[in-house]
Amino acid sequence: MEHAPTTQQPSGSARASAGSEPPPVPGLLRLSCGGAVMAEALPLRGELSLGRTSPELGQAQDPRMSRSHARVHHDGRRFWVTDLGSQNGTWVDGEPVVAGTPIEARRVIRLGDSLFVPSADVGPLMRYGVRVAEGFVRGPAFQQLLEQVARTAGHGFSLHIHGESGTGKEDVARTFHARGPGARGPFVAVNCAAIPQGLAERLLFGARKGAFSGADDAEGYLQAADGGTLFLDEVAELDLGVQAKLLRALETREVLPLGGSRPRKVELQVCSAGNRDLRALVANGKLREDLYFRLGRPEVTLPPLRQRPEEIPLLVERSARELSPGLPAHVTLLEACLLRPWPGNVRELRVEARAAAQEALLRGAPRIEVSHLGPSAGTAFGPPSAPLMQPAPEVSASPTSRAPPLDDGERARVVEALRQHEGNVAATARALGMHRTQLRRLLERHGLTLKGGSS
Repeated sequence: MEHAPTTQQPSGSARASAGSEPPPVPGLLRLSCGGAVMAEALPLRGELSLGRTSPELGQAQDPRMSRSHARVHHDGRRFWVTDLGSQNGTWVDGEPVVAGTPIEARRVIRLGDSLFVPSADVGPLMRYGVRVAEGFVRGPAFQQLLEQVARTAGHGFSLHIHGESGTGKEDVARTFHARGPGARGPFVAVNCAAIPQGLAERLLFGARKGAFSGADDAEGYLQAADGGTLFLDEVAELDLGVQAKLLRALETREVLPLGGSRPRKVELQVCSAGNRDLRALVANGKLREDLYFRLGRPEVTLPPLRQRPEEIPLLVERSARELSPGLPAHVTLLEACLLRPWPGNVRELRVEARAAAQEALLRGAPRIEVSHLGPSAGTAFGPPSAPLMQPAPEVSASPTSRAPPLDDGERARVVEALRQHEGNVAATARALGMHRTQLRRLLERHGLTLKGGSS
């Protein structure tokens, strides 16, 4: 498969030779500078001073950064940021920093209109960069995984792709198809979870006229994939009886349609995918053990978007441009997107970025800011049946509160966010898309108090 030109060029050394494991290089990922998105690696050898005079930043300069803005120190385990009295301030993980006071950075550092992400190893970005190919944004982790997938496909093996919903499993499956022996043949994608229980056999294996009332000759998915690749998403959702027939068809390379008397030979590669552990499904009786051994190895795991921060600004920018080509994405929007966990991964981010662009257009705003992003966008879903008067241990309901109760869903979302962030108000507020002062007022107004939490 041919790649489009690299959108964000790799920085630093050339790619390491295949099979080598270079030592980790701690440093910063520079993902935005003065309104322009990028993906650059800044190795950090102990300490790095950042500002408009920093030679490490090269020609890309942010006019809102001071000449000597902040210092970043890595102590071997953690990253510490000290504001050096900058004019426009420093933010660490969404909170402003007091000048001269070192603070630990875990997720995002904002200096002026520039964004940096601390990373234990910037080596992969130095070697791979961030690429855009066939409309997909691919960071270092994604590219390394695709290289592994290409090798697997070239040997004619089957492949299972494990990953959360929305991470890009079908994109990986298409690479598997494009690099396999059946690249010139069809690619047939089947969402097994969407197949009605009584129609699975007919849709997978086809049917002959008269097989049942009203039946005509119909080709199944396996016949349609002959000479190419069959992609089975969430294969464990198939009935166990259908799984047995699928296994036989894959083992014998023969498909017998419903009502047919002669099997048809098929030659195809099989790629499966799912967001649950296959061995656990076998243990729970949801997946046949013999089908697992046929489809479950080799397996690759696609990391979630929250572990691929270098892709996020470019994804936001490209998604927003689909609705508003003339509206730039402000640094506060990109910062918020980097801070949120995005349980729906790339799929959710693209939808919410377009929604933010639409909101900015409706308001007549000159740019897309964090205020245009939905407060629940990119945050974890709270359990709909969470008990209102029995929140997490660090949160308790006050019986003296006279404020009207929160909407059930909203209260559950707040309580769940507090639970996930162990009562940390600042982290919870970021996850909910609000200021921590606003969250504190909300907690007080509705009788929720923190136990052992922090600001």
